[in-house]
Order: sequence, then C-alpha cells, then structure tokens
Amino acid sequence: MLTHLKILVILLIFNTLTCSLVFAENQAVDPKLRQLLTEAINSSDSFDDRFHAEVWLLDMSNRLQRFVKDEKTRLFMLKQIHLEATRAKLQPELVLALIEVESHFDSYAISKSGAQGIMQVMPFWLNEIGHPDDNLIKLKTNLRMGCTILKYYMDMEKNDLHKALARYNGSRGSKVYSNKVLLALRNHWYQS
Repeated sequence: MLTHLKILVILLIFNTLTCSLVFAENQAVDPKLRQLLTEAINSSDSFDDRFHAEVWLLDMSNRLQRFVKDEKTRLFMLKQIHLEATRAKLQPELVLALIEVESHFDSYAISKSGAQGIMQVMPFWLNEIGHPDDNLIKLKTNLRMGCTILKYYMDMEKNDLHKALARYNGSRGSKVYSNKVLLALRNHWYQS
C-alpha cells in the first residue's frame, strides 16, 4: 500500500526525470560544464547526496553566470559557499544573496570602510581571532569568517533576519540593507 508520502516522492522523481529529458532535448550540454559539474558533485562534502548536489550546483551555477563567467570558478565558488553556509547552519541561498549585495561576487572587493572580499569582512576580525596574517581576499577565509559572523548575529537576534543582517552590515535600526538582501534572495536565489 502506497502512502501519500511515497506517492509524492514517486511523482517528484517522475517530474524531475521528465524535466531533465525535456532540458536535454532542448539544449546541448557543454561537455566541459558536465565534467566540471561531475567533479564538483563528486567532491562535495556539504551535500546530503549526489542528486541534491547535482540539482543545486546546476541551478545555482546558471543563476551565478551573470556575475561569474568562468564555469570552473563558478562551481568552485558555489561549492565553497555551500560548504561554509552549511557548516555555519545557514541557508546557502541567503549567503548567495548577501554576497550579491555586498560584493557582486568580487573576491577582490574593498569597501570605503575597509571591508574586504566576497562577504566584505572587516579586517579587525583577523586581529580579534588571533590571525592577523590571514588574507580576507582568499575565498575560503572570507567565507568561513563571513558565515560565522552572520550565524553569530542570527543567533544573537533569535533568527530575526532583518536585525541579523543589519548587524552584519553595521546598520542596526535600519531595514534598508536587510531589504536589499531579502529582495536579492527572493528574486535571484530562492529555490522554488
């Protein structure tokens, strides 16, 4: 006897396979992209399973293409974002939205106030944690610190996104910044 959940899972798998076949018929997949995705999926430590990794990386890679043209760079960046967001128990799509607003995915971005890298982390944090020689332009370092800081503010604000994002941006009391991030999340990164 099939339960409602089993029926839903079967329908979801059928729908996914149908969509994949339609996509395959309508577009030729670049062999280089296929290889890069395969490598990214096989070495993804933060995903529950291979299917989830494949779906998320392909979907987000297509969305990120307008900011990052190089496929290999895009997939490396997405894997690192997913890994660090998951490690910090953050929604990866939220981190993508924050990065879009903060740096437009420019790892070399430096703000007027001195914030650096893809997540615009302030350099004073390096001294605070006893790592003054670390490089905030380095993707892994910046993501690790940025995600950790955001998670800290999320916990501090009891998961109130507006307050946590305002703290992250240093604009407490204003919803202008948090509204930009939430708009980017809704329009560009939220998975439907």
